[in-house]
Amino acid sequence: MSRDERVGVARRAAGAGATLAVERFRTDLDVEQKNGKTDVVTQADRDAQAAVIEEIRDTHPDDAVVGEEEGALKSVPETGAAWVVDPIDGTNNYVRGIRTWGTAVAAVRDGDHVAAAINLPALGDEYWTDGEATYRNETPVSVSAEDDPEAAVVTPTMWWDFDARDQYGRACQAMVDRFGDLRRVGCAQAELAAVADGSLDGVATNIVAHPWDTVAGVAMIRAAGGTVTDLTGDRWRHDSVGLVATNGKIHDMLLSAAREIDAAE
Repeated sequence: MSRDERVGVARRAAGAGATLAVERFRTDLDVEQKNGKTDVVTQADRDAQAAVIEEIRDTHPDDAVVGEEEGALKSVPETGAAWVVDPIDGTNNYVRGIRTWGTAVAAVRDGDHVAAAINLPALGDEYWTDGEATYRNETPVSVSAEDDPEAAVVTPTMWWDFDARDQYGRACQAMVDRFGDLRRVGCAQAELAAVADGSLDGVATNIVAHPWDTVAGVAMIRAAGGTVTDLTGDRWRHDSVGLVATNGKIHDMLLSAAREIDAAE
């Protein structure tokens, strides 16, 4: 299947999950905890993932599917075609009635992204990339041109649980020390999409992030002209330690900040 065809599948699949999820948004949800009080799931997450996978299976019945909820692989295969799915990224926002959440679908081959879509239905935005360019609602977008750290806006992305709050604090401090301001959005794929369209100048974490939280957004940023590396400064991949994604112009400074997160107190 061509890259354009994979883009179409990614967009339809993300749309299917987002449509189901938005129908239940701001309704009476039964919220369950998975691995902690901040790690929550709803039946909408499970049903949205099923809707995404059903759309993918219509045209790619034999491809691997990597996803957050049960019934999907938890790591990206190194060879062959696969799809990386997050049915509701930003579930904590979703259950609180905050609009910043979405469904993300990325097509990968031999472990690397080739196309992706992020559908944020409560915001009315759909992002997608064919690997050559990134679009928001059919309009091409690009990373920002901001090169002044004191004017840049960045975010500490992903989540540091209660046993790692010292790292959370260092992440915020390292960024505040270097940059004009920071945001905490609560939806990793929305944050990455915001770097791709220039709304944010960079995001960073020191952890090994789940592929469903990252692969689609990383594809967006690279196609929009940005830079994404691990903590060593090497090209980021789905199993990298740390993720630093920027417009390229502030990358070295944000990389320096990210490296401080693990520093001894």
